[in-house]
Amino acid sequence: MNSLNPTPSLTRFYEWILTTPSLIHAVPPSVELISKANDKVNIVECLPITASNLRDLPDTYEGNRRLGFLYQELCRRLFDLSSEHNVVAEEVQLQENGQTQGAIDFLIENSQQQVEHWEVAIKFYLLYDGIWYGPNSQDQLDKKLSRMLTHQLMMSERASFREQFPDFTTVSKHLLLQGRLYINPFRAETIPSHCLEYPITTNQINGFWCHYRDADKIESPLYSLSKDKWAVGEVAEERGKRQPHKMIPDRINHCQDQQGQFWFVLPDTWPFNHQHDPSPQKQKD
Repeated sequence: MNSLNPTPSLTRFYEWILTTPSLIHAVPPSVELISKANDKVNIVECLPITASNLRDLPDTYEGNRRLGFLYQELCRRLFDLSSEHNVVAEEVQLQENGQTQGAIDFLIENSQQQVEHWEVAIKFYLLYDGIWYGPNSQDQLDKKLSRMLTHQLMMSERASFREQFPDFTTVSKHLLLQGRLYINPFRAETIPSHCLEYPITTNQINGFWCHYRDADKIESPLYSLSKDKWAVGEVAEERGKRQPHKMIPDRINHCQDQQGQFWFVLPDTWPFNHQHDPSPQKQKD
């Protein structure tokens, strides 16, 4: 695997995870979405970790290059850094009747020796006709949130989990969904305040997007971002060393402008002709 050596961007990524609020406020919904659960799901604002020694963490990553895998690995390192959390297991595969039912991101033992089931995700969604779509428009915020609440976090309720971890009789459930939300400044649209009855964190609606046909309306040059920098971006000095990005009409272009504003520039057919069949395996895009 190729190594990412993002000093200081990995340090900034650790800081981003610890300080960036969830896309969804930690407020219970007015409708019951998790009726199969014995315990409520705790939607958390950020990882409950206070870390002053981030420089002690590794500044390289050699795993799967999908952003979600990098993000999960950094979350694990932060849990490991915490004196109040112990990673009992990670990416726990559950099988029933020879079929894989899914995987649990983390099982964490807290300072009270209680076991917590954690699901973590980093996602980027763009508003179009009232729906928050991912750059791959088959991905949608409401679908992702529903699946995390009703499927992924229910993995610790399954018989296969109890068989694998018979001593874990009580497991609390915790969801961290971080990322950024984007609106199109060239298109009038009402911004939703909720998703599945949960309030959206409005200060995370801080990105812009547009179709390729409108890219010439952007007044500042744009600088492309590698996927490991989609969350934190680049500092001004990094952008100053590069040439502006030349937009590719049929590609997803994720960039920052000279002031650091995040932009997606998408094919003119998006979101209607920019979908692909999901893999049967768990994706961490």
